[in-house]
Amino acid sequence: MTTTTDLAQTIEQPDADSAARQSMTPLLRPHLRSFAAVVILQVIGALAGLAPLLAVVELGRTLLSPGPIDHAHVWTVVIAGAAGLLVRLLFTAASSGIGHVLDSRVQLTFRRRLAASLGRVPIGWFSRRHTGELAKVVGEDVSAVHPFIAHAPGELVAAFVVPLVSLIYLFTVDWRLTLITLIPVVLAIALVPLLMLPARTREQEAYDAAMGRIASSVVEFVQGISVVKAFGGGERAHRTFLTAADDFVSIFSRWVRGMSVIAAGMQLALSPPFVLLIVLIGGAALITSGGLAPADLLPFLLLGLGLTAPVAALGHGFDDLQSAGRAVGRIKDVLAVRPLPEPAHPRPPQGHRVELRDVRFAYDADHEVLRGIDLVLEPGTVTAVVGPSGSGKSTLVQLLPRFFDPTHGSVLLGGVDLREIGSRELYRQVSFVFQDVHLLRVSVADNIALAVPRAGRDDVVRAAQLAGIHDRILQLPRGYDTVLGEEAKLSGGEAQRISIARALLADAPVLVLDEATSFADPQTEQAVRRALATLSGDRTIVVIAHRLETVADADTVVVLENGAIVERGRPADLLTRGGRFAAFWRSHRSAEIETHGGVLRGDEPR
Repeated sequence: MTTTTDLAQTIEQPDADSAARQSMTPLLRPHLRSFAAVVILQVIGALAGLAPLLAVVELGRTLLSPGPIDHAHVWTVVIAGAAGLLVRLLFTAASSGIGHVLDSRVQLTFRRRLAASLGRVPIGWFSRRHTGELAKVVGEDVSAVHPFIAHAPGELVAAFVVPLVSLIYLFTVDWRLTLITLIPVVLAIALVPLLMLPARTREQEAYDAAMGRIASSVVEFVQGISVVKAFGGGERAHRTFLTAADDFVSIFSRWVRGMSVIAAGMQLALSPPFVLLIVLIGGAALITSGGLAPADLLPFLLLGLGLTAPVAALGHGFDDLQSAGRAVGRIKDVLAVRPLPEPAHPRPPQGHRVELRDVRFAYDADHEVLRGIDLVLEPGTVTAVVGPSGSGKSTLVQLLPRFFDPTHGSVLLGGVDLREIGSRELYRQVSFVFQDVHLLRVSVADNIALAVPRAGRDDVVRAAQLAGIHDRILQLPRGYDTVLGEEAKLSGGEAQRISIARALLADAPVLVLDEATSFADPQTEQAVRRALATLSGDRTIVVIAHRLETVADADTVVVLENGAIVERGRPADLLTRGGRFAAFWRSHRSAEIETHGGVLRGDEPR
C-alpha cells in the first residue's frame, strides 16, 4: 500500500463534493440524444419488420381473390416487403451499434465518476469496506448496466410498439378474431400474481440462502484442504459440504415444484403452437359461420404470434433489469459518500509536533472506539502504541493523517488543527505505511518512487538499502526495472519493505507505521529499526507495535485499552511499575521463548 503523500493529488481537487451529489440522471443527461436515437432507430426498424409479414398477407389476398392476377401489383408488394426487410436490418443494426457505443460511454462515465469520488472520500472509509466490495461496484456493477443501456431501451420499445401496431391493424380486419387471438396473453398475465405469493417469495429466499451456504462450504473446503489433510479432518469437512449440498437439493426441489406448474402454464400459453391453435379454432368458427373471409385469417396467423412478445420480453428481461437496478443503487451509494471538508483558508503547520486533545471517535453512535485521548508526540521521538486487539490502536494512528475527523476534540500538527490544513500540505507532512501492502503492476523503482515520482534512481536505491530490500531487488530479472506482478512476485515481508522504502523516500517529518513489519523476518525488522534510528533526527514517528524489539527501541510507550490510554512512559519505567505494559511484556516474552527455544531477539528496554 502506498504512503499517504501520493494521495494528496487525488484528494484535493476542485468541487470536491460534487461527485457525492451525483445521481444517475445527471450522469445520463449528456447521453439522452443517443438514447433517443437508439429508441427511434429501433422503432423504425421494428415497424419496417412488419412489411414482409403484411406483404405476405397482401399476396395471399391477391392470389386467392377471383379473377386474373395483377402481376404489377404482386411485384410491387414483393418489392415493398423486401425493402421493409432491408430497412429493418439497417435500422436495427444501427440501433444496436449506437446502443453498444453508448453503453461503453456510460460505463466509462460511471467509472470516471467513481474513481473521482473514491479519490476524494475519507481514506478511513476504505478501512470499513472490503476491497472486494469496491471492486464489485467499479467492475461488476458498472458492467451490470449493460443490458439496461445497450439492449433494454430498443428491445422493450420494439416489443410493445410492434404488437400495438399489429393489434390496431388486426382490429381493422376483424375485431372478434382479434379478441380471440388475445386469449393466450390474458391467460399468461392471469398467472403472474401466482409468482408473487408469499409462499413463492419464501421459497426464493430459501433457495438464495441455500446457494450461499453451498458456495461457502465449497470455498471453505477448497481453501482449507491443506489443513484438512494435515490434521485428518477430511471426513468432517466433506460431511459439511455434503450436508449443504443435500439441503440445497431439498430446497431446490421444493422451489421447482412450486414454480414449475406456474412457469409451465405461462410458457404453454405464450407458445406459438397454442397461439396458432387458438387462432385456428376461432378463425374456423368465424369462417364456417360466414363471418370471416378465408383470406382474412392469414394476417392473424402471421401477426398473432407477435402479440405475446411484450409478456415474453418482460419475463426474459426482468432479471436483467432488476440486477441493473440493484447495481445502480450500489453505485449511487458510493457516489453519495461525502469527502472530508477542505478548509476555506488553509493554514500551514508550524513544525511537526503532534497533539491530540480530548479526542473521541466513534464509527457509529452505539460504540465509541476512542475515549478522551490526550497525547503529545514530540519531534525526534519514537512512540510505540500497544494494546489488545480492538483497543483502538489503528483508529488512533489513522487520525494523524486525517483518515477520519474525531467526533470530539482535535488533532493538531504544528499547533494547527488538521481540519485547517489543506490536504496537499497535510500529506507532505505525514506518511503512513499500512500493514496490508498492495504493490502496483509497475517497475520496482516506480513502486518505491510512487510518493515522489521525480525522484532519481540514486535516491530510490538509497531508500531500498535503508529498508533492507536492495539486495533482493538486485536478484530480480531486471533489478529495479522489473515489473512486479508480471516478471516477478514478492513475499509479504518483501512487499512491506518496498512500502517502507516508499515512506523513507517520501521523507515526511511525521511517519506513521501501522504494524508495518508484521510480515518481516527478524533480520529484516532489525534493518528497518536501524533505518528508522538513522532517519529519526527530528522526525515524529508513531508505531503500532507487537514485537518486543520495536517496543524496546521506542522513546515512549502508550498502552491502550478499551479506547483509553491506561499507561504511558518509557519502556523501562513502565516495566518497573508492574502494570499493563509489564503484563504485555511478560506475555510476549514467554511467547518468544516458546517459539525460539529460549533465545530472545532484540534488546532489553533501555
